[in-house]
Amino acid sequence: MVVALLVAGAAIAHASWNVVIKRAGTSGAGFLWLAFAVGAVAFAPFGILSLIGEGTAFAPWLGFAVVSGGLQVGYFLLLQRAYRVGDVSVVYPLARGSGPLLSVVLAIALLGERPAPLALLGAAVVVAGVIVIGLAGRRGSGANRPGILYGLAVGVMIAVYTLWDAAAVTTGGMPAVGLYWGSVVFQLVLLAPAALRQRSSLLPVLAQHRLAIVIVGVLSPLAYILVLLAMQLAPVSLVAPAREVSVVLVGLAGWLLFREPHPVQRLIGAAIVLVGVGLLAL
Repeated sequence: MVVALLVAGAAIAHASWNVVIKRAGTSGAGFLWLAFAVGAVAFAPFGILSLIGEGTAFAPWLGFAVVSGGLQVGYFLLLQRAYRVGDVSVVYPLARGSGPLLSVVLAIALLGERPAPLALLGAAVVVAGVIVIGLAGRRGSGANRPGILYGLAVGVMIAVYTLWDAAAVTTGGMPAVGLYWGSVVFQLVLLAPAALRQRSSLLPVLAQHRLAIVIVGVLSPLAYILVLLAMQLAPVSLVAPAREVSVVLVGLAGWLLFREPHPVQRLIGAAIVLVGVGLLAL
């Protein structure tokens, strides 16, 4: 029950910030850096207290956090690019469908997890849903090709950072809140040079997108911290797919808020992905 609540909360938070960043219609290092700054400050008390409370050794935490921060910066930059070239109802379900599928495969290969045959069937159903979404409205025109390719690339990044952070909070013994707060701090540091090169645009971006920056800065770390807490209680091969119930929420947002085309096929594909996620969870 606790795992289900953590995963449901993560899905809602994750879908919400993805819709906000798409609706803001902005991208680039400045927006991300400001959002990371919000997250680093907002979660500092919780992160520091968790590290002190669990007596976490500094050197291992630093190593895990630095690599996690680097992977997350790559993910955010790739996601922003994906949203610039593709529809949110294509990019998001593709990324969130292929990401957990790869996470299951890597969890089997690297972490020694052994999901049941029903979970493997669920992985196949997820792939089917991904194909349905990716082919929506193409009809040979190739109009969705950039969104498809970038969506799959984001999925690969999701799988890599998921396995790294899962190993950190399970076999590495890192506290979930402290680990990801450290990751956000290093995301802020790593992106600082790029953001400061555009420092003349930081104040205009902040003035125009203040609310979006705060929402993304808070909900993005919150969503992932909830996932990491769930991974401390349940296998990665279960949690990683189960969190993707958010694809349905984002598919609906793409249709209702952004009026993106071909909603029927994309929503059917999102529903198929959801069925696959359910089988994976079982």
